[in-house]
Amino acid sequence: MIYQLVHNLALIASIAAWIAAQLIKLAIFAVRERKFDYGFLLRLGGMPSSHTAASAAGALSIGMTWGFHSAGFTVAAGLMALIMVDAQSVRYAAGRQARLLNQMAEDFYRNHKFSPEKLVEFLGHTRFEVIMGFLLGIAVALGVHWLLGDWAAEWLAGAGGTAVAG
Repeated sequence: MIYQLVHNLALIASIAAWIAAQLIKLAIFAVRERKFDYGFLLRLGGMPSSHTAASAAGALSIGMTWGFHSAGFTVAAGLMALIMVDAQSVRYAAGRQARLLNQMAEDFYRNHKFSPEKLVEFLGHTRFEVIMGFLLGIAVALGVHWLLGDWAAEWLAGAGGTAVAG
């Protein structure tokens, strides 16, 4: 089982896309703010959308491995669409509401000498951030299949599994 997980191109592509998106966010933050914050690697929101990148990479990789007509690709593409809509609408709106509540709380606590507990404001993404995450995921999946496709297929075939090289 571990052997097959390590050679699962969809899983590798998804994880690689998520890591790439988080590193890009960290780099953008470091350039913009002129400081380095490792905590940025685990934060939500920002450019590009790591959730979208991971789901797009996984969906494309599943399509390339098992076929774009497969049930696996259909499920992965549906989940990708749901993640993209959620990232740029529901979570984005929640982040905007958190920002407004934080401003209201700050005004209230400033006048009443209390220490406010802030809500997380960067939850979602703009449409551009989601599109960039999608494009990053596609690029990473293509790169993973180009670099590792034959290798993973050979290893899985040797292990008694089946795979279609992408």
